[in-house]
Amino acid sequence: MSSEEIYQLIAIIIYMGAMLGIGWYAYRRISNLNDYMLGGRSLGPAVTALSAGAADMSGWLLMGLPGAIYLYGLDQVWIAIGLTIGAYLNWLFVAPRLRTYTQVSNDSITIPSFLDNRLKDSSKILRIASGIIILLFFTFYVSSGMVAGGVFFESSFGLSYHSGLLIVSAVVIAYTLFGGFLAVSYTDFIQGLIMFLALILVPVIAIFVTGGVGETVDSIKSVDPELLSLFAGATTAGIISSVAWGLGYFGQPHIIVRFMAIKSVKETKQARRIGIGWMILSLLGATLVALIGVAYFQQNPGETLVDPEAIFIAIGQVVFHPFIAGIMLAAVLAAIMSTISSQLIVTSSALIEDLYKAVVKKDASEARYVFLGRISILVVAIAALFFAWTKNETILDLVGFAWAGFGASFGPAILLSLYWRKITGLGALAGMVVGAVTVVIWGSSESLSGMLYEIVPGFVLSLIVTVVISLLTYKPNPEIEKEFDESIRLLKEEK
Repeated sequence: MSSEEIYQLIAIIIYMGAMLGIGWYAYRRISNLNDYMLGGRSLGPAVTALSAGAADMSGWLLMGLPGAIYLYGLDQVWIAIGLTIGAYLNWLFVAPRLRTYTQVSNDSITIPSFLDNRLKDSSKILRIASGIIILLFFTFYVSSGMVAGGVFFESSFGLSYHSGLLIVSAVVIAYTLFGGFLAVSYTDFIQGLIMFLALILVPVIAIFVTGGVGETVDSIKSVDPELLSLFAGATTAGIISSVAWGLGYFGQPHIIVRFMAIKSVKETKQARRIGIGWMILSLLGATLVALIGVAYFQQNPGETLVDPEAIFIAIGQVVFHPFIAGIMLAAVLAAIMSTISSQLIVTSSALIEDLYKAVVKKDASEARYVFLGRISILVVAIAALFFAWTKNETILDLVGFAWAGFGASFGPAILLSLYWRKITGLGALAGMVVGAVTVVIWGSSESLSGMLYEIVPGFVLSLIVTVVISLLTYKPNPEIEKEFDESIRLLKEEK
């Protein structure tokens, strides 16, 4: 191993040790299932905002997006534009109401339990279906993060893909399993800071390596002038598909669970400003890194980039001292691990709170529920590791499928539950099933998914079915009306 790799490895070891330390700190603060799954609703605005952002962006921010822009140009930025719009609307319309309503509706600590309590579904079918959908799509989502981890160590240290896969999986499983939601949120906060600093510093320094703005632009144009165009390689359907990624935010359990955990509704406004500011600057940084990467490799034809999705890693190693480059590498790990941990804790909560506790055994001790939550994290992680063992899809493809699945399944149900009194349990269930099935069928067809991103038909059909079935099955329920009014009252008071 070279001296450069040793420096970088030291930085990575320090980073991983810090994450494990935070996990141990959080472990000592857990006393019941609410603490383990939702952190006792104690998050401040900064932790809420950055942990939501870090959980959201995953390895896609530092690997998938820069890789796509490096290969195809600025027309890939439409996804980032759609995500920014969707995230802002999610913070504005979902965060305050979900924080209030989940507390009013039997202190719900998961999305399935909220839908169950909000719609008074005595059959528990809605809760079970929600839990199954979470298990299905999060297994793929966690797998995408593990794939990114394998690619990371393969590109950075020359380790085998499988060795990288196992290293990342072992560390993230350890601190998530023991520290629960608090460990996930605190580590995500630190990881969000690392990602942000890396995405600002790398392009700011790298632009001088490629000769400044003018020379960098000229180098990019010499490769292909259309790389700098938002529209050159884009079609109308392609732009719609890319912007439609923003629809997914309304139904992502690992993101909106942060809204449920913030201390108060009043703090959601500050969290929104922090979160959206972080997101805009981070996405801008990822875009600039990719474009500067095009210029760098044009100017240095003797150097080659084996994997376009490793462009951030390659540029970071060019412009920084090996130890600082190691910290930049830690930013990639941060993006990967923050999302895996968030998804594991939500999947665990679905298994224990929404399936085991609700259906199998309602009166077990808190200690037993927490123990089973940890076991479920291990089981889901092993299943995801199995799917990730063979790297046969790009990170963006894996993330895109899972993102669409959640957005189409839960998005319409969440929005209507918060804003429409007449949504029913049967309507929500039918819409979720239709959304999930549509995404699976549409996404499995190359001709259909190539024409339009599966979240568009999935979300639209889910919304239509939910509204139609709800109107057909609606019956006034005094308890639902009372909770709806109470949530609005508290919302006005706390603002």
